[in-house]
Amino acid sequence: MTDIFRDRLFEGKVAFITGGGSGINLRIAERFAAQGARLGLMGRKQDKLDRAVGGIRAAGGEALGIAGDVREYEACDGALRKTHEQLGGIDILVCGAAGNFPASVLGMSANGFKAVVDIDLLGTFNTCRAAYQHLRKPGASVIAISATHAFVPIAYQSHVCAAKAGIDMFAKTLALEWAAAGVRVNVIAPGPVDDTEGMRRLAPTEEARNQAMASVPLARFASKDEIASLALFLCSDAAAYITGAVCVCDGGQSLLGSRTFLAAAVK
Repeated sequence: MTDIFRDRLFEGKVAFITGGGSGINLRIAERFAAQGARLGLMGRKQDKLDRAVGGIRAAGGEALGIAGDVREYEACDGALRKTHEQLGGIDILVCGAAGNFPASVLGMSANGFKAVVDIDLLGTFNTCRAAYQHLRKPGASVIAISATHAFVPIAYQSHVCAAKAGIDMFAKTLALEWAAAGVRVNVIAPGPVDDTEGMRRLAPTEEARNQAMASVPLARFASKDEIASLALFLCSDAAAYITGAVCVCDGGQSLLGSRTFLAAAVK
């Protein structure tokens, strides 16, 4: 894909991305690196991070990967400190770590529900709380990766719906509290994104995939590049007056309501 940003917008800046070893978050990392940012990536598996970092470096970027669990505040704090020590002051924070699996409320254990809420919501809190000491400066930007689950109920996704709704409100509150320091906080809420673990789990068969795609007015899934482009915009000077926004990128799917998700979710 031809990059719509051509002037290395983030030359000299440092971005820290959780869940950065794969999927949407890795694509965001790659696009930030192409724009000159130095990257600290956090994830649970060092081997996955090493592959991600290797790809970024091979393309001429600068990155380091730090294994850790966002559910543990000390792990977030340590990863951010290491990034700050090795790469410099942090300008951009992307909270992208997430968990998901399809299950009904009655088919889910308390631990299963808690795991997703802790990774998504508590992980976002831990990362933001630990990052503030490195991030507090005018022009700094925070992005939380949420989902349309936050405002559209989806069968077999109660844990994700609850976690994402929490993320949206947490980010809006943070936008109020950190505005005086010049730190902007926004949310990206993707719909179905192609070639991601989430879609492989929610639409594991061709039939389920076709049903999910039929529920999107634009009649296709988003690409990871399209979500990354939105992240680039929100962290750029072009979005300097935007904070507390939930930016939906779902091809219009959420406009049709929860009924459009049910058939795909049950599969």
